[in-house]
Amino acid sequence: MTGFQLYLSSIDSPDKKERMEDILKYIKKSFPQLRAEIKWNQPMFTDHGTFIIGFSIAKKHIAVAPEPTAIAHFREDIEEAGFSCTNMLFRIKWTDKVNYNLLHKIVEYNIESKKDMNKFWR
Repeated sequence: MTGFQLYLSSIDSPDKKERMEDILKYIKKSFPQLRAEIKWNQPMFTDHGTFIIGFSIAKKHIAVAPEPTAIAHFREDIEEAGFSCTNMLFRIKWTDKVNYNLLHKIVEYNIESKKDMNKFWR
């Protein structure tokens, strides 16, 4: 998590900082092969140089960005979990419980579906 410490230290709210840190730790613990990076001032995870998932903080939520293909694949699950989404991301409100099972499935999907990719984005 050392790659994310500067980013995390910039979060003013202790509750928001803890929530983001918990999510990032979960991804890193569950998928230790992923590389933790900060790009475009956002924490993200990559695998063999290709984007897997990224996060950002907004006033009312954490934005989770796994790319449009993953959003389309999991749209029903995302909506059933109570999260709003666009084609690019879904939102976990600060008052929502984090659905770690859903995050896990999305990351697994991206790792598998991008295993042969040699570029950053799909």
